[in-house]
Amino acid sequence: MSAAPAEMKENIEANSKWLDAHYDPVANLYTFSSCIALADLQGDGENKLVVGDLGTGACNMKLKVYRGTSLMSENTLLDLPTGLVSFLMDQHEPRTPAVAVASGPFIYVYKNLRPYFKFTLPTLEVNPLEQDVWSQAKEDMIDPVSLKEMLEGIRDKAEIPLSVRSLKFLMLEPQEMEAYVNLHKQNPIRRQTVITCISTLKKNMADEDAVSCLVIGTESKDVYILDPEAFTILSKMSLPSSPTLMDVTGQFDIEFRITVACRNGNIYILRRDSPKPKYCIELTSHPVGLVRVGKNVVVGCAQETLQGYTQKGKKLWTVYLPAPVTTMGLMDHHTRGFQAVLVGLANCEVHLYRDKNLISTIKTPDVVTSVCFGRYGREDGTLIMTTKGGGLMVKILKRTAVFEDKDTAPGPPLAQSIRLNVPKKTKLYVDQTMRERENAVAMHRAFQMDLSRLRLAVARAYVKALESSLTPVSASLSEPLKMHAVVQGLGPSFKLTLNIQNTAVCRPVMNLAVSFLYDESLYSMKTAFFKIPLLVPGLNYPIDTFVECLTDKGISDIIKVFVLREGKSAPLLTAHINMPVSEGLALA
Repeated sequence: MSAAPAEMKENIEANSKWLDAHYDPVANLYTFSSCIALADLQGDGENKLVVGDLGTGACNMKLKVYRGTSLMSENTLLDLPTGLVSFLMDQHEPRTPAVAVASGPFIYVYKNLRPYFKFTLPTLEVNPLEQDVWSQAKEDMIDPVSLKEMLEGIRDKAEIPLSVRSLKFLMLEPQEMEAYVNLHKQNPIRRQTVITCISTLKKNMADEDAVSCLVIGTESKDVYILDPEAFTILSKMSLPSSPTLMDVTGQFDIEFRITVACRNGNIYILRRDSPKPKYCIELTSHPVGLVRVGKNVVVGCAQETLQGYTQKGKKLWTVYLPAPVTTMGLMDHHTRGFQAVLVGLANCEVHLYRDKNLISTIKTPDVVTSVCFGRYGREDGTLIMTTKGGGLMVKILKRTAVFEDKDTAPGPPLAQSIRLNVPKKTKLYVDQTMRERENAVAMHRAFQMDLSRLRLAVARAYVKALESSLTPVSASLSEPLKMHAVVQGLGPSFKLTLNIQNTAVCRPVMNLAVSFLYDESLYSMKTAFFKIPLLVPGLNYPIDTFVECLTDKGISDIIKVFVLREGKSAPLLTAHINMPVSEGLALA
C-alpha cells in the first residue's frame, strides 16, 4: 500500500513539469527518431511536424506534415524512409527550408511540400567475373544451373560483393531460373548501395538559418557530403563498417566532426581532410542510440546501459537502465540554455538525463519509438513522441518547470561523481619521470642488487641466530623448547619470572640449567644459576627469581638468560630482558 502513493507522487512531480497538449492513440504514425523533424516550411514563423511514416513496412509509406494537431499534407513514398532532415538550400527569399527524405539509394528533396529533386547514389564497381558470367548467359553459352553454380563460387571467394540481380537469382527455385535469366540478361549489371542514415552539416556559418550540406551514410561503408544547391559530392570518407547512426557538428568550410555508430559495434569520429576515422570508441555491446551533448557523446547500448564519452573516445561514465532503450533524442532548450538527453525505454517510460544524472521521468501509455524536442508552432519547449501502436503525443514544457542537477535515481551520492582537484605536474615531477624513462634499466638493476644484498644480510643474521641460539625458541629437534620472561615490580627489587615450555609431542626433557649474565655493578641476584626439573611436554613451568637494583642514577641495563644442557657449552635458548628503571631508588 505504501508503494502506490510513492509512485503516484513521482508521477505528479514528473507531470508537473509538462503540459499534456495532445494525445491521439490512433494517429497511425509508425516511425523512428531519424524520420521526424520540426521545420518552418512556409516561412510564417510556425514550425510544422514532418514525419516519414513507415506504414505497414510494405505499403502506405508516406511523408506527412502536421500543423498543430491536424494533418496538413501527405505525399506517397516509393520505398521505406531511413532518414529525414530539413535544411536550407540557398540564400533566396523567402527563407523556407527543404525536406530531404532518404529512401533506398535515393534522396527525395521536397520544397514547399512539393517534389523538387531526386538524388541517386553513384553506382559501385561490378565484379568482372560476375559480368563475364552474365555475358555468357546472354549469349546462351551456359544454362541457368551452371550460372547458379558459377555465381555461388564467385560469391564465396570474390572481394567485390555480387549485385542485387545475382543475389535474387540465387534465391530462386530451379523452375523459376530460366524465366528470370531471359528477363534480365539483356540489361546491364548495376551494383547499387542504399542509404542507412542522413544528417546535415552547416556549410560556412554556424547560424541557425545558415545553408546546410547533406551528410549521408551508406551500406557500402562510405560517408558522402553533398552540396546543397548542385547536389554534387563534396567529400567522401570511408569507414570499417556500415554506419547506422550519425551525429554531425561544425562547418564544412572550417572544421567539422562526424560521429558515426557502425554495425560492428564501434563508434568512429571523422574530421575534415581525413578520409578515414580519426578516433574509435569500442563498445561492449551494439549502440542503439547516439546523441551529442556539447563536446561529449552519449551512447545508448543494447545491454541496457547509457554511456558518456569525450569526443576523443575517453569513457566518462556509465548508467544502468531499468529496461532496453527504444529511442534517444536531444533536448536543447535554446532560451534557457538547457541541454539534456531523452531516452525512451521499453517499460513505457522516457528518462531525461543531464550528464549521468536522471533529472526527470515521464510515464507514457505505450512504448515510445521516436522523440523530438524543439519549437512546434510558436511554442519553444515542445516534446513530440510517437508510440509503438501508432499514437502521437505532444507535451509542452511549463515555463515554471525547474530541473534540479541532483540525481533522482537511487544509488551513490552525487559527490562521488565530482572530479578531484588533482594538482598539475611540476617541473621536478616531469624531470624525475624523464630520468626514470631514460635510466630504467640501470635503476632496475640497482634495485635488484640492493634487494639481493638485503636478502643475504637477513639470511646471514638468521643463520647466526640459529647457530648461537640467540632466539627464545629452540632450533634443536632433541630439545624443542620455548621461553618468555616477565618482569614485575617498581624497584629496587624486581621479580623475574621465566616461563619455560617443552613443545615436544611425547618426549620429556631433563638435565637443563638456567644461567643469568648481568652487570654486577647495577644488579645483584641471590641465585644466578640453578637447575630446571624434568619438563613434561605441553606444560608451562614458571621459574621465579628476584633481582635487586644497586644504583640510584635512574639507569637500566639488559639481563641475559641462557638455558643450558649439562655437558654442553652452547646454550639451547637465549633471551635478552630489558630491565625497567628502578623507580624506588629514584624517588628516595
